[in-house]
Amino acid sequence: MSHSIEQINSYLISIFDEVLDIEEDALRGSNFSDLSISEMHTLEAIGMYSEHTSSEVAKKLNITAGTLSVAINTLVKKDYVVRQRMENDRRVIKLGLTKKGKLVYRLHEKFHREMVKRTIEGMDDEEVEVLLRGLNNLHSFLFELVESIGKR
Repeated sequence: MSHSIEQINSYLISIFDEVLDIEEDALRGSNFSDLSISEMHTLEAIGMYSEHTSSEVAKKLNITAGTLSVAINTLVKKDYVVRQRMENDRRVIKLGLTKKGKLVYRLHEKFHREMVKRTIEGMDDEEVEVLLRGLNNLHSFLFELVESIGKR
């Protein structure tokens, strides 16, 4: 069992690092080289199909509203994000993606979709369920850890 724990830990660390490196390299070598990986994850948190308030996005990213505000200002200047005032309550501002923001979002989403397809390639339904159970356990552990240190 301890050998399995060490091997799984090694894979998780390697995968985390490799995914970030690949995402950063892909952005640098694309038409979106003006985006950092952090900004890409902000676009991902804003989402493709519905607008969200700054506080919703900040909560998703686990950052302060002030930190998000700085990031959003930059993304608006770079033409990836638009601020939209709500007609029924002009005080409420929703964040949405511009055409350029939606394009890079789709490319990023495609990478993640391909990564998942490759992960489960050759697995039967039962094996996929076992993987899902393990990933859910990991997600729950990380969520509880974040909760316990009061970051959410």
